[in-house]
Amino acid sequence: MTFEVLSRTVPMTLYTEQFIVRGAIQTRQHRVTDILNGADQSFLVLEEVSLEEFGSNELPTRAEFAQVNLGSVLFAVSLQAVEPIRELRTQKISERALVSIPPFRVIGNVHLLPERSFRESLAELQAPFVPVTDAVFWSDRLGEGRQSAAMVAVNQARAQILAPYREVDPWAGIGAASPPASPTRLPGVPDDRVPPAPGSG
Repeated sequence: MTFEVLSRTVPMTLYTEQFIVRGAIQTRQHRVTDILNGADQSFLVLEEVSLEEFGSNELPTRAEFAQVNLGSVLFAVSLQAVEPIRELRTQKISERALVSIPPFRVIGNVHLLPERSFRESLAELQAPFVPVTDAVFWSDRLGEGRQSAAMVAVNQARAQILAPYREVDPWAGIGAASPPASPTRLPGVPDDRVPPAPGSG
């Protein structure tokens, strides 16, 4: 027995170099990355679109629908984590990574095949859009503060660097016991001076 996969409305938030595009798309796909990587055209057509320009004080532009060029998309943001369909699930391990995709940076987990080094796995990331889960993204250049997302789908063609990332505690080591400093020695004064005898000059 086969079951028909019904079309559903999926919200989409797309970031380009100049705009945040919010809207929705009718699709039979299960995840945002499947929508992006499975697109038959080089663009997506979103409905109920809100278009916000970085650095602008104007209200967002709204449209009934809009075509968005996938080549211009830096990444897509999903605020809701979606588990893969059990029958299609492939066992993977997660590694913390930093993605530089100017003018943004993204930190989160990339999911790689096991029994491979991170370096080897990077060569196997062939999908146009790579999911980064438990993510944080920001842009100092645009004045966009850090935001959290369940998943950020990064456009590999626009990313400049993808590298391992390790959290570093800036306060580590501060306050730890340090060896006592050597006493300052003044010129002509011995280190261990013997107190003068009583009655001596």
